[in-house]
Amino acid sequence: MEKTLTKKDLADLLAEAGLELNKTQAAEAVNVMLDAFTNTLKDGGTVDMFGFGKFTVTERAARSGINPATREKIEIAATKAVKFKPAKALKDALQ
Repeated sequence: MEKTLTKKDLADLLAEAGLELNKTQAAEAVNVMLDAFTNTLKDGGTVDMFGFGKFTVTERAARSGINPATREKIEIAATKAVKFKPAKALKDALQ
């Protein structure tokens, strides 16, 4: 069965971990962490979580494509995307 881990689940785990945080404080801690990740990536940095993986920003070049509904050629603008490279420890844990 597939399980989805949400921000609320993370906050609940922090609150139950014996860190003397209530659920509101744990939710705020999760938000602060995610905001730090977002701001670091937005500024072109890297988020490296030892034993878990590394998040980086990659640039996708502009390219031409085809609208599948009309078969008309369109230009697809350049964009940025987040790339995740799992750490060896995470890869090993999944096997």
